[in-house]
Amino acid sequence: MRFMATYDLMETIRNTNQWMGATAQALGSYPAVSFAPHPGFQWLAAWGEVTERAFSRMVVKPDWNIQSVVGEDGRDHLVEIVQAISRPFGDLIHFKVQGRAEQPRKVLLVAPMSGHYATLLRSTVVSLLPDCEVYITDWHNARDIPVSEGKFDVEDYTLYLVDFLKHMGPQTHVIAVCQPAPLALAATAYLAGEEPAAQPRSLTLIGGPIDPDATPTEVTDFGNRVTMGQLEQSMIQRVGMKYAGVGRKVYPGLLQLSSFVAMNAENHMKAFSDQITRTAKGEASEHDKHNKFYDEYLAVMDMTAEFYLSTVERIFKGREVARNCFTVAGKQVDIGAITDVAVKTVEGEKDDISAPGQCVAALDLCTGLDDSKKASHVEPGAGHYGIFAGRSWRNNIRPLVLDFIDQNSGPRVVGGKKTATKSGSGKATRAGAA
Repeated sequence: MRFMATYDLMETIRNTNQWMGATAQALGSYPAVSFAPHPGFQWLAAWGEVTERAFSRMVVKPDWNIQSVVGEDGRDHLVEIVQAISRPFGDLIHFKVQGRAEQPRKVLLVAPMSGHYATLLRSTVVSLLPDCEVYITDWHNARDIPVSEGKFDVEDYTLYLVDFLKHMGPQTHVIAVCQPAPLALAATAYLAGEEPAAQPRSLTLIGGPIDPDATPTEVTDFGNRVTMGQLEQSMIQRVGMKYAGVGRKVYPGLLQLSSFVAMNAENHMKAFSDQITRTAKGEASEHDKHNKFYDEYLAVMDMTAEFYLSTVERIFKGREVARNCFTVAGKQVDIGAITDVAVKTVEGEKDDISAPGQCVAALDLCTGLDDSKKASHVEPGAGHYGIFAGRSWRNNIRPLVLDFIDQNSGPRVVGGKKTATKSGSGKATRAGAA
């Protein structure tokens, strides 16, 4: 109950700040103050508006807000979000474009379970929809999952990916962003050993901690400094009485958000200060750059305690994927068993979460894969967010990824012989790491 009370206390603090913001906005906008105009009231209303919006977004899952996509015929085609597979801890959803023939590129976007919803990849989805059939892993907020549904750790996550890939078929191209990169690699290796025909055609790993010790960051340093006992005592809480997952042990999204903000506290403080000034001057808008970013950034979800702790213990501390000794359901996963899935890594030169060197380590682990099916790219000047959703992704990385998919969309090699050839297929080469 001590941890449950702590969870409810965090929610109470958030709720109180939301109420204070709404109250300040109402008071500063009170009609009577217009009789004696004073900039202080304008600032109060602006502070309240920005504060209320920020704290109210922390408990609401954002909508996808993807209404349509322009097809090759120049017409707008409606986008329908279809649940291909529904599971207690996450769904596989398909962005089905109505009135359009199925695209030859079938892409599975593996969204991170690191405190944010899959909607963090909205712009990534939008950029791929005109050219691909896009599927994505839509992970659920642990606070809404009853305890009766059981546990969910890194092995369960990997097996979810295995099932999703089996459902989508062998012509799938996987793009894993950030946290799930090592688990997507493990899921592919698991299929290579258990059901080779279900493997994807290509695997693109973007900014993921395949080997966290390759290039230490503040994130990896924190994981190495604290013990698992300290983490469990300080980070794990039980879901409060308000939600369906009451009593479930979780790593709260609000706690994760505070860590994210603390990493760049000065930048966030300036961003909110500037937004309050713009709002007071009447220069802010509903969907301006600040609101568009923070509406998504502040929307956080809880992770199951076992997933958070097993990620730290097995991926960061034990480096099980990096050392090729990761096990799933009692079976060791051999990454060297991957022999015909093309693998590409993408890193950002200025990524302070998963620094260059951590993700490209995947290529050395793929000892059974020919060098012609390996590729890597380091995007100059790009931070973590930019390599999958920013200008760097749109202008440089996305075209490289689509080319990589096309180059590896031919038939599989069976028994050392290709069953057929396909126009547009080719060899992937390592892009120069800038």
